[in-house]
Amino acid sequence: MKTPRFIDEVTVHAIAGDGGNGAVNFRREKYVPKGGPDGGDGGNGGSVILRGSNDENSLLGLFFNPRQAAKPGERGGRQQRHGANGADCIVPVPIGTEVHNAATNLLIGDITFHGQELIVAKGGHGGRGNVHWKSPSHQAPREHTDGEPGDTVTLRCNLKIMADVGMVGFPNAGKSSLLTCLSHAHPRIAAYPFTTLNPVVGTVVFEDYNRLLLADIPGLITGAHEGVGLGHAFLKHVERAAALAYVIDMAGTDGRDPVEDYRQLREELRLYQADLIRRPSLIIANKMDEPAAEENLKIFKRKTRTKPLPVSALSDEGLPELRTALHQFSHPPAS
Repeated sequence: MKTPRFIDEVTVHAIAGDGGNGAVNFRREKYVPKGGPDGGDGGNGGSVILRGSNDENSLLGLFFNPRQAAKPGERGGRQQRHGANGADCIVPVPIGTEVHNAATNLLIGDITFHGQELIVAKGGHGGRGNVHWKSPSHQAPREHTDGEPGDTVTLRCNLKIMADVGMVGFPNAGKSSLLTCLSHAHPRIAAYPFTTLNPVVGTVVFEDYNRLLLADIPGLITGAHEGVGLGHAFLKHVERAAALAYVIDMAGTDGRDPVEDYRQLREELRLYQADLIRRPSLIIANKMDEPAAEENLKIFKRKTRTKPLPVSALSDEGLPELRTALHQFSHPPAS
């Protein structure tokens, strides 16, 4: 079985720790012939906590470890000693992870920034020791309470990549090559469709130290909004992008029509989620080093009444202008 490199949806079984039982104990000390009750409380069980991490870019870790369990609390001790609390189970997950209850489909939480913590299964409270039942009329109590059970829940974790700009385009439009030219990301590049099988995010750093997260969304095809060609698996990663970059193969490789490609892209986005086509956007006319690109660009401008940015990932033509255009969507670095 081939090991997956990218996982964006996974089912997780979260098991919190049970609380420790309260203790029943009486003082047994020399010169204290009638020592009273001194049983301590049990410790609280640990919780299962998901924590957002910039170091994670996939749910691969949870895919291989779908059972996440916290430690139980320890039993109370003599001399009113409190049992140790169970250790929490803290699981790092990528930014953009939505967490649903798998049974009810209710949203439990959405992890949107580094360090954010979401308790998905809470540990049980520890039980009370017999010291709590002592009174003048009840000097030898044996009552106590057991610890409460921790939560057990089945979760559905769904990753929707968070990027400032999402690049969308048909297969072989050159998105991966552009991402390589603009950032330090190194997606797989080859001259055949569907080379990119999962979203790849690169960071574009500008001269003023502002930065931008640029996502290469795998190539869409007609019918993607209905799930054709893993359409939903790809399109969901566009949802959080603040802006879109339409990457058009202006050379018309494989007999494609750049105008029709652009119109189909917008239609697929509209049918999937109508507000996507209203987001800020730019059009990148890629592969301008090819012979047919200049004439196709003229036709494209006339028919779409747009002003695409002509670039070539191969020759670096237009890349400075593209960086300038992308800068408007950047944000200052975190302090």
